[in-house]
Amino acid sequence: MDMMELIRPEMLTLIPVLYLMGMALKRAEVFANKYIPLGLGLLGALLGAAWLLVFRDAEYNAMQSLLMGAVQGILCAGCSVYANQIYKQLGKKEEE
Repeated sequence: MDMMELIRPEMLTLIPVLYLMGMALKRAEVFANKYIPLGLGLLGALLGAAWLLVFRDAEYNAMQSLLMGAVQGILCAGCSVYANQIYKQLGKKEEE
């Protein structure tokens, strides 16, 4: 199963937003680097839930939209952290 099949197309914009928020948290040194993925997960869940509550489908009630938005936000946060790790790993020089 492809990860992009799980994330709704309108939520894909959340990935770069969370990536930039992670970079901002790292530079601001608000909390330790090891907690940035957790913070992005929580932020993604909140933003995803807010988005789907505002732009709710008629077939879902408020609670379903809230939970689906939180899951979508967590998936987007995972993609954001994954993109950051790829960037870091590709930037490393090979050790001899």
